[in-house]
Amino acid sequence: MAGTGALLRQCPLLLPQNREGTVYEGFVTAQDRDFHIRILLPTDFQLKNARLECSWYLKKILHGYRHILKQRLHSCPDLVSFMVELKTILEIALKNTQDLHIPRPPEYYSCLVRDLEVLGWNKVTYMDTGLTTIKLKAEDSCGRQHLITLKLNAKYPTEPPDCLVDFPVQFAVSWMPQNSLVDIYNQFLAALESLKEFWNAMDEIDEKTWVLEPENPTRSATTRRIAIGNNVSVTVEVDPRHPNTLPECYLLGADHVVNPLRTKLNNNMHSWDPEISLLQNLKDLLDVDFPSRAVLEKSDFAKDCGICYAYRLDGAAPDHVCDDPRCGQPFHQACLYEWLQGLPSSRQSFNVIFGECPYCNKVRKSSENE
Repeated sequence: MAGTGALLRQCPLLLPQNREGTVYEGFVTAQDRDFHIRILLPTDFQLKNARLECSWYLKKILHGYRHILKQRLHSCPDLVSFMVELKTILEIALKNTQDLHIPRPPEYYSCLVRDLEVLGWNKVTYMDTGLTTIKLKAEDSCGRQHLITLKLNAKYPTEPPDCLVDFPVQFAVSWMPQNSLVDIYNQFLAALESLKEFWNAMDEIDEKTWVLEPENPTRSATTRRIAIGNNVSVTVEVDPRHPNTLPECYLLGADHVVNPLRTKLNNNMHSWDPEISLLQNLKDLLDVDFPSRAVLEKSDFAKDCGICYAYRLDGAAPDHVCDDPRCGQPFHQACLYEWLQGLPSSRQSFNVIFGECPYCNKVRKSSENE
């Protein structure tokens, strides 16, 4: 699967919606216009079994090109290649579409302006000149600011706008022809309230610990890699619907440090208390005090990769550590794999390669796709 960086360059408005990278949602741009699209990939990332969901208008534009799209899904090696093909096909389709600029009836504008007046112009942060894209702002009960982007088609209000939000769960709008922007906004506010406890838990982690990854978490991010000590960390994946339950936990670091922590985690799981915060539960289960932002700098425990001498590589921090307690040098997985591949003494079994640590000569192993 091609990297998310390449996909972001091709389609900056298309974002992953889950950790596995099997759901993408956002907009594909062609001829300076944005079209809402959702891509569902199977767990094996085989594009031929992918499913595309889009607005009625984009479906109409691409109707005569469905066989070409299906062919491209079968032949493209990854999602990046397919999105390049999709944008090319969309450009051609738009040029061949007679009603490229569907005229909006006067009722569309009068209805939209009336809805915005009822909603309140103070909630509008952006509106394009054609009155087809609108961004609204809202504040949840904890004072956090949120945005919702609405893409309206010519059939509004008979058909609902496409909605794009920075949520960890899908935002599905309930819509009837007699509904208005006020109804969408109220559903947006209700959704914000339903996610309040999840964001409270993630904000506490972000404010009180050193989060190694993601570097700049979005509101849709459900994972945090939290520093425990020198080259030791825990990645937690939180259920946004049930943030007070025990999350998935993955410990990263040298075996001699990680194994005792893993034992504590397994032995203390039964004591998880949904009445106290997620962060306090993690401290109790692992019996650790996470490095505090108020006391330590990230440089006190986050060391650069021992091969490329950088901390970030394609956005990732070093996640492999030499098991020798006297060494403990961290590496990026990609750097270590490449290093071990170049050693004449290394040996490989399937996609796992064994070789000597660049620093202490202890035998290390690395997988190409760990």
